[in-house]
Amino acid sequence: MISVSEKSIVVLISGNGSNLQALIDAQSQRLFNGKIKAVISNKPNVYGLERAEMANIDAVCVDHTEFNDKAGFEAELVKTIDAYQPDLVILAGFMRILSSDLVQHYLGKIINIHPSLLPKYKGLHTHRQVLENGDKEHGTSVHFVTAELDGGPIIAQRRVKVDENDTEQTLVEKIQQQEHQLYPEVVAWFCAEKLTFKLSEDSAAARAVFDGKVL
Repeated sequence: MISVSEKSIVVLISGNGSNLQALIDAQSQRLFNGKIKAVISNKPNVYGLERAEMANIDAVCVDHTEFNDKAGFEAELVKTIDAYQPDLVILAGFMRILSSDLVQHYLGKIINIHPSLLPKYKGLHTHRQVLENGDKEHGTSVHFVTAELDGGPIIAQRRVKVDENDTEQTLVEKIQQQEHQLYPEVVAWFCAEKLTFKLSEDSAAARAVFDGKVL
């Protein structure tokens, strides 16, 4: 049996980092064959950076407000990420829309978690939209990142029931509970080389592939 080498991981955050903590906990329990080398935030003094420091992980801030334009910020971000030579870049509450050039640089090894059952409710305020539309179920999706906002190939989803007395806050709690289980699981698939990203022959479409089967 061919052994799989440990994967180098970089996590991008913008805030509290609850999904980051789930990943740190999973790493400490050796639930995936990878090591988080750095946590990078575009905002200073967020709690997610403290979580990284407490876990002896490099905590780095690339403050987007210190740059004159998006291109300058992303150039520094790429330089910072690439210093760790990551096999996988994980977006965990990273609240900046990435350019197609940056996404292309990491295509096939950058993933995101989004609090909706994609393709429904791309972008922000997903819980509010679920309640306003009277949906009976809600959920979370992990997907490969492509240039289309929240539009990359879906890897896995978890669903929750929406109750009559649910609020945005109760939905946040329900969804996060599912996210904290799902994200480490998907990372484990990637680190085990069971999960891959595949472009079609004409490069017009992308797919997530698990154990040789298109998801």
